[in-house]
Amino acid sequence: MALKDLPKEEYVLPGSAACPGCPATIGLRIVLKALGKDTILVVPACCTAVIESWYPSSSFNVPLLNIAFAASAAAASGITSALKKQGKKNINVVVWAGDGGTYDIGIQAMSGAFERETDFIYICYNNQIYSNTGIQRSGATPYGAWTTTTVGGKREFQKDMGAIVRAHNIPYVATACISYPEDLYRKVSKAKEIRGSKYIEILAPCPPGWRFSMDRTIEMGRLAVETGVWPLYEYENGKMTFNGISKAIFEGKFKRKPVEEWLKLQGRFAHLFKPKKDEERIKKFQRHVDEMWEKFRKEFS
Repeated sequence: MALKDLPKEEYVLPGSAACPGCPATIGLRIVLKALGKDTILVVPACCTAVIESWYPSSSFNVPLLNIAFAASAAAASGITSALKKQGKKNINVVVWAGDGGTYDIGIQAMSGAFERETDFIYICYNNQIYSNTGIQRSGATPYGAWTTTTVGGKREFQKDMGAIVRAHNIPYVATACISYPEDLYRKVSKAKEIRGSKYIEILAPCPPGWRFSMDRTIEMGRLAVETGVWPLYEYENGKMTFNGISKAIFEGKFKRKPVEEWLKLQGRFAHLFKPKKDEERIKKFQRHVDEMWEKFRKEFS
């Protein structure tokens, strides 16, 4: 579907508490267009728990439950069971959580819900940090990135959450990016028609957390895909399909841009370039991305 053909209805209303250029708001706007009004959001502690307020008491025009950091998937499981008991079959129950509430604090409840085959969609908008509480590192923070708790650059690589979720053998797992709204809309539309547990992870480049100008949010997402740092794919019933540029990368039809082109535009990686370029850590980052794609080819070719 072309961007101009997306539904006109808006469920993220003007007057929210979002930062200018906020990727979470961009992503949620597209997600709710795909889901429609018959949707209940479960939101743990994260940026969205702040963004949702103001106009005049909420900026989201769908029912929403705020829940403790660790409990979003458990709460969604309860809502799903209650709706089933009431005979309400066509309401989308959706967790909308950040990477902190997914990779770290919420992973136990999420795993449990997937193991129980809960009929819901779990969406992680991944800005790779605990942005709402002061830009601390999370399990999704990439190697080398500055945060307030990794001032010299993170020493570890991020978790492979895609592999962790795929190991649960749920019907649908997908990645998306706010810079590709048509792809995101299509994947959410598909997920809501599938019964059982679904997981979608959206890359959400964060201007204040990543340290770039707010007008470059979309560019940061596109570069993440073009460098191969963020692959776009769908994993359905054991079959992997890459999408868009990632499909061309996987098939050898598009040469990935060097990761340096993405890193140098973000202040969180500025220490890798000043006062002199840290060739060793940049090359280590590049090797990690290269190895990820080589692993994809070995596993899914």
